[in-house]
Amino acid sequence: MAIRDLLSPSRWKRPRHAAPEGQRWYAIGDIHGCYELLNALIRTIDSDDEQRGVADTRLLFLGDYIDRGPNSRGVIELMMKLDLGDDKVVFLMGNHEEVLLATAEGNRRAAALLHKMGGRETLLSYGVSAQDYDYADPPGIVDMVRSAIPREHLDWLAALRSSYRAGGYFFAHAGIRPGIPLTDQAPSDMRWIRRDFLSHAASHGPMVVHGHSVTTEIDERANRIGIDTGAYASGRLTALGIEGAQRWYLQTGTPDA
Repeated sequence: MAIRDLLSPSRWKRPRHAAPEGQRWYAIGDIHGCYELLNALIRTIDSDDEQRGVADTRLLFLGDYIDRGPNSRGVIELMMKLDLGDDKVVFLMGNHEEVLLATAEGNRRAAALLHKMGGRETLLSYGVSAQDYDYADPPGIVDMVRSAIPREHLDWLAALRSSYRAGGYFFAHAGIRPGIPLTDQAPSDMRWIRRDFLSHAASHGPMVVHGHSVTTEIDERANRIGIDTGAYASGRLTALGIEGAQRWYLQTGTPDA
């Protein structure tokens, strides 16, 4: 091969990101109380995993398990059953979980924000009546969260991770702060960031996989992949599959499909 061929720009493509050797990952986007969609997607993942053959299969959930959809309690209870206490199933915290936890600690501003973010549906799934909720002010919402949501559910949420690295992939609910080393990222950025991360076109090193920012279609860029397809409104819950240098997507259908 000639030296000029080695120097050709076509030979220097961006690095192919890869999962750790032998591992097959499925990363699942924002669920938002959509228990039935989650069950459907898990069945699809099981089928896909079986068809692909034997591997060290692992799951990762990107956060925002609660609010907006009809069955946040069912989602949390299923997550807790799936939690094996190791890296076979990884759970990240989203900004919605952060707000719920702050409300449980008595933060009235967080309670008002929880209401705006779809907390009504969460509390109704835990048995709060619509009439009681609709008459509640922020202090009342604090009381409802404390009385309706079991302590073990809140403790499980409080222990969720902010991020996870698997080979050439870095997972965070919302994304990362560009220009900051991955080990120095602030949890608040990884749960809330939007514009500064979404508009950044340069490489972050690993491919960043995130949810948080809803898009109609999967948002795959050179430096990041967004898989929040707005399940609570669209009926499409999305998973990213990764094995070696390959990646693929799985989705639930629309409600009418």
